[in-house]
Amino acid sequence: MFRFANPEVLWLLGVLPLLLIWRGRRGPLPAIEYPSVALVREVARMTRSRLGNVLAGLPLLALALLMLGMARPQQGESNATVHASGVDIMLLLDVSGSMQSLDFRLGGLPASRVDVVKSVVRRFITARPNDRIGLTIFAGRPYLVSPVTLDHAWLLENLDRVRIGDIEDGTAIGSALASGLNRLRNQSAKSRIAILMTDGQNNAGQITPITAAEAARALGIKVYTIGIGVRGEAPFPVTDAFGQRRIVMEKVDVDEDTLRRIAGATGAKFYRATDTDSLNRIYDEIDKLEKTAFTVHSYERWQELFVWPVLAGLAVLVASVLCGFTLRRRIPA
Repeated sequence: MFRFANPEVLWLLGVLPLLLIWRGRRGPLPAIEYPSVALVREVARMTRSRLGNVLAGLPLLALALLMLGMARPQQGESNATVHASGVDIMLLLDVSGSMQSLDFRLGGLPASRVDVVKSVVRRFITARPNDRIGLTIFAGRPYLVSPVTLDHAWLLENLDRVRIGDIEDGTAIGSALASGLNRLRNQSAKSRIAILMTDGQNNAGQITPITAAEAARALGIKVYTIGIGVRGEAPFPVTDAFGQRRIVMEKVDVDEDTLRRIAGATGAKFYRATDTDSLNRIYDEIDKLEKTAFTVHSYERWQELFVWPVLAGLAVLVASVLCGFTLRRRIPA
């Protein structure tokens, strides 16, 4: 393997073309008048004079080599072994219209439920780099955003693209859970869990939530359920006939009983998130309950190579100085 220990130094190489441009704009070259061109015609034919432009670039070449040395090129080997018990997680996120309610806060400002959930889920994914995690969103029907994967960068990129309105409205809890179970059933991980987040009641889909929960129990998959939103009424943005956006209060109707039954049937827990802090605490608790145990053995050995570009740079610099006294002798002013 090859690397630079201080790669930021390489940005300095971009200064060298600027030095060349500055050097070319210093003004006209000095000239000496001769009474006859014949006196210097033979001098112009000499090979040494034609090397002038090349030799003039030696100081810049020496500087480039010294910069490479400062970046500390290294050659070596790295070896790491990871032993993980492995947890496969399928996140099931409700993106029905009611998830636009503004009863949560993000950064001190009112925020929609879906934006806050995405923020908390992002932190949860980032904290579990050794687990395979997938994402299914649902409204009137489920939609697979990502199968379980270790490529969390790709997963987070797709999470950012999740928007309300991409799927026909409704709340198909049972169908969403069945879809997530289907993605987990053939996985060989030691532990498989699903985290279901919704703010409504099942009113769409062909599969009932309880039927899906029984299937999860048969497969040995835990289903943690989270009821999203305040109790009572929540502020909801609407657009009137004149195109003006305003906030109205709408009744909140989370089917806590069904969510409790789903979690209880699979040996998991039900949670109610009424604000951003409580949602963060819920994910912290799930993170501790389903923690991946792993051991990492790492070995690295690197050999410093900076001495070679530094020696080459010094050699070019010395050659440039010597050329100033021989091939590129200057005429005294």
